[in-house]
Order: sequence, then C-alpha cells, then structure tokens
Amino acid sequence: MAKIDPLAAPTASGARYPAPFDQPCRNRTWRRLGEAAGLTQFGVNLVRLPAGVWSSQRHWHSHEDEFVYVLRGEVVLVTDDGEETLRAGECAGFRAGVRNGHCFQNRSPKDAELLVVGSRHDDDHGEYPDIDLAFGAGRYSGKGGFRHKDGTPY
Repeated sequence: MAKIDPLAAPTASGARYPAPFDQPCRNRTWRRLGEAAGLTQFGVNLVRLPAGVWSSQRHWHSHEDEFVYVLRGEVVLVTDDGEETLRAGECAGFRAGVRNGHCFQNRSPKDAELLVVGSRHDDDHGEYPDIDLAFGAGRYSGKGGFRHKDGTPY
C-alpha cells in the first residue's frame, strides 16, 4: 500500500492501564497509521493529547526503540533526568534497553499532536518507574499483560 488517508486509519482512545494508573491517559486518542499501511515491523501513530492529558505513564522498553516528533502544540517530556518542554518541530528518541522512563504530558491549555514511531518486538517488556506496574513480553502475540513489579498479575 502506498498512500494512506490518515482520516481513514483505524483509531483508538483511552488507556489500557489498570485503575488508577489509567486516569491521566484516558482522554488520549491516536490514529494507527502504520496499521493502515499494513506495516508489521514498526508502529506509526498520530497521537492527540488534549490539555492535561499524558501520552502514557512514565515507562521504558527492553527491546523497542521509540521516536516522538511534536507536530502541534507543546508537551513536557518527563524522564529520570527531569522535565523538558518540547514544541512543534522538536523530537525525542528512546533506545531499547535503556532504563530511563519517559512520558509526555500536555500541561498547556491547547491540544498537542505527536507522531510516534516505535519498533515491534514480541519479547519486549518493561517497567513504569514511578508506580507499581510492569508489562510482560508477548504484547503482540496476546500473551503479555500488566503485572505488579513483584510479578503478581493485575
């Protein structure tokens, strides 16, 4: 497939996290551009964050690289190194295996739009450093899921 109509791409919204960790991400929406193109090795999503909404809980991936480009608005990138504001035209990348959790928070009064690109690896697992949450390998095969850091499933 060549040309993709972003408005025809599959959409999703909300958060998959168990309560109460889903709260800051509930109002996020995204268009699955990579899925619309039939891509299998990496994902491409157009993410909209209304005012006050987070992209995710702060997390890291064992096997997946991530790249985020701010298309519109501004967001605060939160990592182990602190906080940094990114505006339209700025970007950030996160290498697989680096245990520096990251997320984007829209603290502005206007919507923000991000282009998010990430590899897909079924062995990927990771943690959320600020909360008692981890995810196991097998997300793409349906075997993975959320668990407490001690291994107990949610």
